[in-house]
Amino acid sequence: MSRVAAAIDAAEAAGRGAFVGYLPIGYPDLQTSIDAAVALAESGADVLELGPPYSDPVMDGVVIQEATQAALAAGFRLRDTFTAVREIAARTDVPILVMTYWNPVLQYGVDRYADDLLAAGGAGLITPDITPDAAAEWIAASERTGLDRVFLAAPTSTDERLEMIARASTGFVYTVSTMGITGERAELDAAARGVVARLREHGVPRACVGIGISTPEQVAGVVEYADGAIVGTALVRALRDGGVEGLRAEARALASGTPR
Repeated sequence: MSRVAAAIDAAEAAGRGAFVGYLPIGYPDLQTSIDAAVALAESGADVLELGPPYSDPVMDGVVIQEATQAALAAGFRLRDTFTAVREIAARTDVPILVMTYWNPVLQYGVDRYADDLLAAGGAGLITPDITPDAAAEWIAASERTGLDRVFLAAPTSTDERLEMIARASTGFVYTVSTMGITGERAELDAAARGVVARLREHGVPRACVGIGISTPEQVAGVVEYADGAIVGTALVRALRDGGVEGLRAEARALASGTPR
């Protein structure tokens, strides 16, 4: 079993859902981003999700876009990804997934990226803009190295697409939701519940829901039906406004919503 799957199962055995926390690498600077990730792990995160800054962050909201653009402006380089993972892995046993757009991996070299991530102590990749049918090279590299490959599923995904995602994903399936938008909460919660139920029908053992989750109450709602909740923007905002200690406090508050 993968380290990520084991962490989610350990949370389940403890009577709670998993808390997956996202932070951008290099924000506000590389060392602070490393310290922040360690603080997140120490404050209740079961899985760390680290995002290398990218020049065209089509999936990210304003808060994360601003943070990643600041990191790029401060001189972030792709090799800093492996430095960060290595230093974080030396300070915590919480598994580290890198959430990356595909172009940087392709430019770096898929096998080289996989080898360097494994050597740094990373657990795998979340790839938001590549689908399993276009990811043969990455699937082969992850099979060779034992790294997890986390693909995304959405309420709009067809059953054929969900079956493909179910077969190709390891660790968990990242279930996309847009929860938290004022006035649409009930409808969007229902959509997220629906796609998790559909993933179960396709044999997915672990599904975590992300995008738009920003409060302990929202975390609690998600872990009623999913295996974990993924939080990003609230943590980045806390780091921006309160530094590492502000992040630590926010992470503890969010983790308080995971018990079932």
